[in-house]
Amino acid sequence: MGVDTPAFALALLTAGGGITGFVRTGSLPSVIAGVGVGALYGLGGLRIQKRQPYGVELALLASIVLAGSSVPRAIRSQKPLPIGLSILALYGLFTFGNAYRNQL
Repeated sequence: MGVDTPAFALALLTAGGGITGFVRTGSLPSVIAGVGVGALYGLGGLRIQKRQPYGVELALLASIVLAGSSVPRAIRSQKPLPIGLSILALYGLFTFGNAYRNQL
């Protein structure tokens, strides 16, 4: 399994979560952030799959953005949703960070 599969999985999870958040609560920031981060993961996955440059970097950027927004909220609130998002972000940081390091 290459790193394109985790990128696509994270794209679906984050975009789906943002859309679900909007449907359930009407939160526009949820849909914008979720779909935006999902688009970064998806574009990264496509670029990785087609062996184009900057695919891993885009997926790593998406993980950094997701971690930057979710980890502080998870620490502050101790609620399940930010903790789950933080786990996804940390998985992405680990996966795409290792892939980036292996490219060097």
